[in-house]
Amino acid sequence: MVSRRSFLQFLPFAALAQTSQSFHSHEPLVIERKRQGKPRAGQTVIAIQPHSDDIPIFAAGLFAKLIDEGATPYLIRVTNDDMAGPGNYAETVAANQRDQDALAQVFGVKKVFELNYNNHMMDNIARSELRARFIFLFRLLKADIVITYDPTGHYEENPDHYVTSACVEAAAWMAGGSKDYPEHFEAGLKPHSVKEKYYFARFQQQINRVIDIGPWVEKKIDANLENKAQGPAGETGAKLRAQLAKEGKRLPLLGDNDTTANREYIRQFVLARDRETGKRNGLEYAEAYHYIGPPEDAVGDYIRKNVR
Repeated sequence: MVSRRSFLQFLPFAALAQTSQSFHSHEPLVIERKRQGKPRAGQTVIAIQPHSDDIPIFAAGLFAKLIDEGATPYLIRVTNDDMAGPGNYAETVAANQRDQDALAQVFGVKKVFELNYNNHMMDNIARSELRARFIFLFRLLKADIVITYDPTGHYEENPDHYVTSACVEAAAWMAGGSKDYPEHFEAGLKPHSVKEKYYFARFQQQINRVIDIGPWVEKKIDANLENKAQGPAGETGAKLRAQLAKEGKRLPLLGDNDTTANREYIRQFVLARDRETGKRNGLEYAEAYHYIGPPEDAVGDYIRKNVR
C-alpha cells in the first residue's frame, strides 16, 4: 500500500514548499508574452546554473522563449554536481554530466561551459576568481542577456546559488569596464557589459517581470525529462506508476506507459509553481523574475526630443 509518507517522496520540493511570492512587487509589473518574428536575432543569451537541474526547474520556459525569438544560446554550469545524485561521488558526477549534455541538446545551445567547482562548497572559493571567469566569458561571447539565480533572493540556503548569482551580478557590470582585466584586451576582447538580467529565486524575491511560458510548456517538460540524476523530474513518474502497479493500483494521471507517466508527472507536480504563477496573472503557465534591463538614457532622450 502506498502511504501518504511514501507518496510524498515522489513530490518535488517546489510542490511541497510555498510558491515564490513577491514581497515588494515593482511597478509596473510587466507580463512578457510570445512575440512574432525574431526580435532577439543578433543577441546572445547565457543561462547560468550552479547545478544541472536549476534551469530546467526554474527558467526553461524563458530560455526556450528567448531562443525561439532568435537569441543565440549558451549554457554555463558552475559546479560538477558531485553531491547530488546516485551512487558514489564519481558516479554522481557522471550521471549529472549526462543530464547536462542532454539538456544542451534539448535547447540546441551553441556551446556549454563547465566551470567544475565542488558542489555545496562554493562559499569556500575566491569569489574574485569566479567573477573574473564570468567577465571573460561575457566579453568573449558578447553576452546581451543572462539568466540565473537572484542575488537578492531571500532565504536561499544553498551557497552555490548565492555565490554564483553574486558573482554574475558583479561580472555583468564589470565586463563593460575598460580597466578591469586589461589582459583580455591584449587577447582581442573588448569591454562588453550585459544589458539584460533575468533573475529567478526558489523563495521570496522582488518580482517585476512575469513570463508567459504557455507556448513553451512542452519544451520545459522536455528539459525536465533530462533531469534524471537529481530529480524531481526525469523518470519519477514511471517509477511511481511501477510502484502503484505492484500493489494492483493505477493513477489515471500517469497513463498506460512510462513516457506518458513521466511527462504528466512533470506537468502536474514539477510545473505546479508555474501553474500557480500563471493563475495569479491570468495565464496558464508562467515564470516569475526580477528583471533588470538597460538603464534609461535620459540625456539621449532629451536630445532627441529637443534638438533643433
